[in-house]
Amino acid sequence: MSQYRIAVLVGSIRQDSLNRKLALALAALAPEGFTFEHLRIDNLPLYNQDLDGKQPAEVQQLKTEIARAQGLLFVTPEYNRSIPGVLKNALDHGSRPYGQNAWGGKPAGVIGISPGAIGTALAQQHLRNVLAYLDVPTLGQPEAFIQNKDDLFDDKGHIGNEGSRKFLQTWVDKYVAWVKQHASV
Repeated sequence: MSQYRIAVLVGSIRQDSLNRKLALALAALAPEGFTFEHLRIDNLPLYNQDLDGKQPAEVQQLKTEIARAQGLLFVTPEYNRSIPGVLKNALDHGSRPYGQNAWGGKPAGVIGISPGAIGTALAQQHLRNVLAYLDVPTLGQPEAFIQNKDDLFDDKGHIGNEGSRKFLQTWVDKYVAWVKQHASV
């Protein structure tokens, strides 16, 4: 049986992040053979092209972890109708210097949660635009713009609402198939 390492990037660095909770809940829905590793992005310096020739250790670590992964999972909030700066910063670091794009060819899923009625629809669209430029094949359907409701998570952090669990299980199943179709193991 093949093993798939999924690099998880959560766009929120808040301690009690809804998106981190969602990422953990999604991992619990994945089949055997899939491991989800959360990559640290809060310690990266702001991207500066002057450092391309001598990337800081934190950036090298990020790129190493991306290279080891067979797939990517982006779980992001929406800040001011776009993606958080910390996530964009990580994307920039991972793609540089020019010609050394660590993201390229890695199959990805994009999802997010928000208290708002449209979830993270605009942030996801902006993220998909960036990922397209970075040559990241991204799962198109089903889209998942999750609105946080009181019964979404149970007291153990799993998806507590039956309808939401069924929908998210379908999303995870499609994501797993996408990774298997596009990843080199």
